[in-house]
Amino acid sequence: MENLTISQVSKSFGVTPRMLRHYEKMGLITPTYMEDYAYRTYDENAVRRLQQIVILRKLRISLKDISVILDDSKYAATLEILRRSISDLDEEINALDVIRGIIKGFAERLEENRLKADFCLLEDRQLIELSETLSLSKNTLKEERSMSNVNDLNNANGTLNKQQSDIKIIMLPPLTVASHCCVGEEPEDACGKVIEEFVRKSRIYEIKPDTRMFGFNHPNPGVLEGDIHGYEFWVSIPEDMELPEPLVKKHFDGGLYAAMTISFPEFQRWDDLFKWVEGNDKYEVDWRGTEEIMGGGLEEHLNWIYNAHNGWNPETELEVKLDLMLPVKKRGE
Repeated sequence: MENLTISQVSKSFGVTPRMLRHYEKMGLITPTYMEDYAYRTYDENAVRRLQQIVILRKLRISLKDISVILDDSKYAATLEILRRSISDLDEEINALDVIRGIIKGFAERLEENRLKADFCLLEDRQLIELSETLSLSKNTLKEERSMSNVNDLNNANGTLNKQQSDIKIIMLPPLTVASHCCVGEEPEDACGKVIEEFVRKSRIYEIKPDTRMFGFNHPNPGVLEGDIHGYEFWVSIPEDMELPEPLVKKHFDGGLYAAMTISFPEFQRWDDLFKWVEGNDKYEVDWRGTEEIMGGGLEEHLNWIYNAHNGWNPETELEVKLDLMLPVKKRGE
C-alpha cells in the first residue's frame, strides 16, 4: 500500500486532521516524512493502527484506554478495560430498560382508559406516586417498597445523564476580541503559542476574569492546496485595550448559537450538532460568513485562558473541553 497523505487519511476514516495530529502527540500513530516531500504521510502500519483507534472510539473506548490497549502485548489490561466498558454499558442498558418500562406502563393504562371521557394522564396513579416522591432521599425510598419505581427512575436518569451530551441554545453577547490567524500544516499550535504568550504577558485574566477564548478554521482544510489550512483564535478583551503585534483588534456582534460540550479532540461531533439543529422544530442553522471559515461556527476553548495564565500546558492540565457552537435562528425568521 502506498503511503497516504493526511488529507487522504482524514477523508477515508472520517477524522479531522487536527484529531490525527493529536493522536500523533499521544504516540498512538507515527507519521512518515518522505524524502523530497514536505508533508507527513502514513504507511500501512500507521493506517492499521488508525483503523483500530477508529473502531475502538466507535465502541466508546477512551483515548487513554486505547493507548493502553495498543501497547498491551499480554492483553491483561485490555481485558480489564473491556470488562469495565461492558459494565458501563450494562448500567446504561438497565437505565433505558427502567425508563422504557415506565413509559410502556403509562401507554398501557392510557389504552385501557381510552374510552373514559374523564381520563387525565396527570391523574394517573403511577404518575402521582412519582411526582409526590421524587424529592425523597434514597434511604426513604429503600424503606418504602411501593416507591421502588421512583428510586429506579432517579438512578436511571442519573446514569443516562452521564452518558448524554447536553445541547443548549445560548446567546453570545457582542465582544471586542484580540485576534490572530495562522496558516500552515499545524496552524492551531502556531497560533496558540502567540495567544498563550499574550495571555501571560498581558495578565488578561486578572484584568478581565470573564475573558473567553474562541477559535475557528480560517480557511477550512481543503480550501488551499496541499495539507495546509488556517486557524484563527479570538480572546475577549476590554474595548480600550492596546494590543501588541501581530494581534489585531476585532469586534464580534454576538448572536444565537446551539452549543455542545465535547472532550478534545472529538471534532467529529460537529456532525452530531448539525444533525440536532436540522431535526429541531424551533431552530435552524443561520450561516454567517463564508463556508471556508466554518459558516460562522465557533469552538470555545474552555479552561484554556486559566491554564495559560498559570503557565500550565493548555492541553494537559485542567481537562480539555470545548463548546462547539453553531449559529442558529428561529425557523422562518
